[in-house]
Amino acid sequence: MKSLLIKLTHGLSEQDTTEHELQLIGEWLSKNYLTYKDNVYKFHSKYRAGTLGLVQNNTAYLHVIGENVKDLYIDDIGVATEGDLIIAKRLLGKRGTPAATIAEIVGREQTYSIGYIIEKYGHRSFVDLKTEHPVGAELSEEELNSHNLGDLFKIDNFENTVVEFLGNLDDPLVDEKIVLAQFNKHDEFDEEVLKLAKSFPEVDASKYPKRKDLRSLPFSTIDPVTAKDFDDAICWDDANSVLYVAIADVSEYVKPFGPIDDEAIYRSFSIYLPHRSIPMLPRELSETLCSLQPHKDRLSYVFEMHLDRESLEVVHSEVYEAIIHSKRRFNYEEIDLFFEGKLKPKNSDEEEVLDAISKLKPITDALREKRLKIGFDFRSSEIEMQIDEQHNIVSTHEAEETPSHSLIEDCMLLANKEAASRYDRGIFRIHEPPSQAKLQVLYQELASIGIQIEIKDTVKETIEFIQEQARDLNLESEVDTLIIRAQMQARYAPLNYGHFGLGFDRYTHFTSPIRRYSDLIVHRLLKAINAGDTAEGSYVLRNIESLSMAISEKEREASTIEIEFMARKYARWANENIGKEFKAKITATDPELRGDLKDEIIGAKLQLTAHDNFVLFEDVIVRIDKVDIARARIFATIVRRVDV
Repeated sequence: MKSLLIKLTHGLSEQDTTEHELQLIGEWLSKNYLTYKDNVYKFHSKYRAGTLGLVQNNTAYLHVIGENVKDLYIDDIGVATEGDLIIAKRLLGKRGTPAATIAEIVGREQTYSIGYIIEKYGHRSFVDLKTEHPVGAELSEEELNSHNLGDLFKIDNFENTVVEFLGNLDDPLVDEKIVLAQFNKHDEFDEEVLKLAKSFPEVDASKYPKRKDLRSLPFSTIDPVTAKDFDDAICWDDANSVLYVAIADVSEYVKPFGPIDDEAIYRSFSIYLPHRSIPMLPRELSETLCSLQPHKDRLSYVFEMHLDRESLEVVHSEVYEAIIHSKRRFNYEEIDLFFEGKLKPKNSDEEEVLDAISKLKPITDALREKRLKIGFDFRSSEIEMQIDEQHNIVSTHEAEETPSHSLIEDCMLLANKEAASRYDRGIFRIHEPPSQAKLQVLYQELASIGIQIEIKDTVKETIEFIQEQARDLNLESEVDTLIIRAQMQARYAPLNYGHFGLGFDRYTHFTSPIRRYSDLIVHRLLKAINAGDTAEGSYVLRNIESLSMAISEKEREASTIEIEFMARKYARWANENIGKEFKAKITATDPELRGDLKDEIIGAKLQLTAHDNFVLFEDVIVRIDKVDIARARIFATIVRRVDV
């Protein structure tokens, strides 16, 4: 529902509507919420759609979706509740705060939620997992008593119905079902989608005479050791200073309006949990035919970039459809060993590939050095978690950024920049500068730990001055985390606003179409531009505003799922360690005291209580007191400071 409201805010072409959407559109047209002109449906200027928030004393604010405008004040919400999706009528000509009245409640911002059975004061209730408020759907007295306490159910908030029994809260295996169900994510694909994905034959180069044949070039892939979907391959021609970045040509198989495309739009991103992935595309494509596997002919979309060795600028580039044949699949650890002189080639193919990689490394090192003169180098840590077959934590560790990661990163950044340079309207990856309000909060937090704030000519210079002091205090990662928190969230947009964090004037995502729908759209757009196909280009751009917003929202959903799953694992681990003491670091003092576990297990978020005053980033010993498994919250008390 929210996706449809966003589309109607920007204008939805009749030919792009589904049967269900047309039914709703017909109803709303009859109520004059919409206009219909040139085969496009759009909200009438008097109406706005949004989410109800900040409910208090029967008043609320409508957070308008689909456009960047001020919230609308509503002074009588009637039967509406916080989180409802609303079509509202603007009150025009009224002085003061922009206001509106509710025209219709059309759904809930969160289409699905999780309900579970609890017992309070000797009475069983069916409540929301996160709030413990009654859910819209109901279970009869008989149903409540026939199930166990802690039994979990997926709820359709629009229909107010129980959709699915998920399991019991006591079972660690149910955590995955919880985090996926709240956003209606699933691993399985419909039979129609799978049938089509399985129907594509293996690549026969003779069937693609118009593609550039690059099979003789020493391409290789470099990925995590656990990776199964290989989006990108690289090849460095040192003699001619040419970098080839070959990307899986997903658009050859996933056509607009087809069943695979419909499912890919719905998913928009692959989701990565510690033990497995939930792919955007069927595995028959993502892990086989599209994946740039070694020793197999594969269709790819290639950026050929000619570099000037002095300036490190791309002096000429082409993007075209090709066929490649990867000589070797490396993991990051292998390439790092090679850089350390601990891995030798085993055959002529490996010798050719590794020789090219050794000559590429000084180029990417120089590209990185140049990039960091205008962009930022943040050292916030990413936690990797291992779980056992019962989905309990085995171990955690900080992911390490190594030379092999940096080499691949700068190759991909170069290709992404080149892609963004080829159009003025499409999909851009934008990152706007932080607001002054957020910067002021950041400066206050840093001043509290003794970091001097000196406002320089630019935000970049100010932040780099802060980072220098953080290094002296051995708080690089912690301070960088605060700086990142103060920034705007990167998102997708149809027009270019630059990328503040990277320091790039133009940037997009081109290099991962197997796992990101944004990249697939960029491929389609570039192909249309190359072919001079204005009709195809117009199709790709037709609903680009609403598509950009929808993809950005799907990205946040995927991130929330990944973070929440780990939070639930941490909570179960903590529940087995109540009363025990561990090392932790203070990560927030206002509005409440919070910390991160820094012991045998790292990264768990703690809500802390203390009988003394503590400062930001202080190392402490905490005792785990209580765990709320349902909400994945860990409560601990600070026992003492860590002796330095």
